[in-house]
Amino acid sequence: MTVEDTGARGTTAPTPEEVGAMYDQFGDMLALTLGSTAVHIGMYAPHGEHPPVTTLTALADLAQDRQTEFLVDTIDLAPHEHLLDIGCGTGGPAVRLAERTGARVTGINVSKSQLARCQEHLKARGRSAPGLAERVDFAYGNAMRLDYADAAFDAAWSIDCVPHFSDRPAGLREALRVLRPGGRFLFTEFALRGSPTAEEVAAYTRMWTCPPLTPFATLVGELQQAGFHVESVRDMTANAALCGELMCVLYEDRRGEIEERFGKEALAHTDPLMAPYRSFCRDHMDYYLLVVRAPEA
Repeated sequence: MTVEDTGARGTTAPTPEEVGAMYDQFGDMLALTLGSTAVHIGMYAPHGEHPPVTTLTALADLAQDRQTEFLVDTIDLAPHEHLLDIGCGTGGPAVRLAERTGARVTGINVSKSQLARCQEHLKARGRSAPGLAERVDFAYGNAMRLDYADAAFDAAWSIDCVPHFSDRPAGLREALRVLRPGGRFLFTEFALRGSPTAEEVAAYTRMWTCPPLTPFATLVGELQQAGFHVESVRDMTANAALCGELMCVLYEDRRGEIEERFGKEALAHTDPLMAPYRSFCRDHMDYYLLVVRAPEA
């Protein structure tokens, strides 16, 4: 069921169960059109470099790997620290973070099929990385009602999961609650730009099982109300715009494969959304990487 959002947006917001069900049903299809490595938005514009790939799918995977490496560098986790990965996807970033830093990582997700992929990913990587499995664990978890004690983690990150929150202020408060004093929280979030049509907004919310976007200033206000101190903000909109373009191109390019694998129903669901979704990504969606901190005391 969908929870009615009676706030300023005046729209319906998906429940965590609906978000999980979307990924259970369409997660593999998203991987065909977005890339399957780890995250939604890859680093398609990495400071002027030219990617050494020859297919769009390989470009998507390369961009996601670059994004993951950049986020690992940005969070700067120490070996003794414990990080909570809120919305861990199929586990790639969590495993990579633990590999590179030696830290402990706990990932949570509302998609049971993605949690199964997390375990597969960890098992595969653990064959060449002794001790990795002891430092990484995954569990089902609702970001707006975290099942962890206060100050349980040194750091947290949430890569492309905050857009799914049906109650973003509650999710931010929970992230703050489980962080130790001074703990940092890295996350990505979309923000609204301009005045999209109702059709464009509906395409975005249906494609991603997300509530409608809000202006960036709204997010900043919610962070302040939650008690976070904003440490850094990076505008990564170019990558989100290119991701939207690439997704639409790959959808058409792999249309036959999608129909064979997921049936005509998947095409009937998605076909009407692609054009307005593409224009929404291009003209009305900003994308930010934020690092915020919990108060020291």
